[in-house]
Amino acid sequence: MNGFAMQVKDGTARTISLEDAVTADGALVWIHLHGEEPALRPWLEGVAGLPAWVVDPLVAVETRPRCTAIENGAFVNLRGLSPDDLATSDPLASVRLYAAAGRVFSVTRHRLTAMPAVREEVEQAQVADPGDLIVAFAEEITGELDPLVADLGDTLDDCEGELSADRVFELRRIVSRARIQAIGYRRFLSPQRAALEKLSALPGDWLGADDRLHIAAAADQAARMAEELEAIRERAALIHETLTDLRAEQIDQRSLQIAIVAMVFLPLTFLTGLLGMNVEGIPFAHEPWAFAGVIGVCVLLAAGITGWFVHRHWLNRAS
Repeated sequence: MNGFAMQVKDGTARTISLEDAVTADGALVWIHLHGEEPALRPWLEGVAGLPAWVVDPLVAVETRPRCTAIENGAFVNLRGLSPDDLATSDPLASVRLYAAAGRVFSVTRHRLTAMPAVREEVEQAQVADPGDLIVAFAEEITGELDPLVADLGDTLDDCEGELSADRVFELRRIVSRARIQAIGYRRFLSPQRAALEKLSALPGDWLGADDRLHIAAAADQAARMAEELEAIRERAALIHETLTDLRAEQIDQRSLQIAIVAMVFLPLTFLTGLLGMNVEGIPFAHEPWAFAGVIGVCVLLAAGITGWFVHRHWLNRAS
């Protein structure tokens, strides 16, 4: 089984085997498992002796941040950054925690960047009980996400200051990437805030008053980041619309330039076409008034088309 176990007892932390952790006691016994469900469920049910209603959320494949009271403890699912290559739509890895008095089971399917820092706090005996361990996870996860959210806002600030029709495609890629990241993070931060708020209000003496205050602070930070991500998403949509307008304006300007060039050559084209006509075989081609008749027909056609434009108010709209 891929994982580790740690015991905090009498103010001292030490690493123990997974088998010994099942029967160990102390202020905190932390059992962490990493892997896929086929290997996890038999160990949790057979060796650790956890009931099915505790094992099911620990080994679930599809998860979202939540908090559920289970008997004298709680199940908490949190999402944080991972060094693994995750899907764009699911950019945060989950850590599932079942905490009760003196004991915490945690499960991850992907590596969590917050894990080494949390483990170091436990090894240094800075974590004294299950409440402290959940607080450590919540603070590390929110602390890592905070600068990333700020960077997304700074990216949009730079794009807003560099709006230009000549950089439409480059800026659109940057804005789209920032918007996708903001949507992916916000998808989990909003329920994570609700989960932490619910956890801080759960009854039970395994959560101390100081733990509840720290969890509430982490929930407030998650709420602030969720609001900032929503603002980033809206700003990205507005910048995208502005870039689209700039691109359309650039196309209109180029179309106008092409139209001006066409109007310059249009009379010349008409004259060369008129003087270069092959009149052989045309009725009345040998009459002295034939050329004047052709010009008259052209004038009548031009006048008719102009009158149609005036009748439809197209000339007024164009001006």
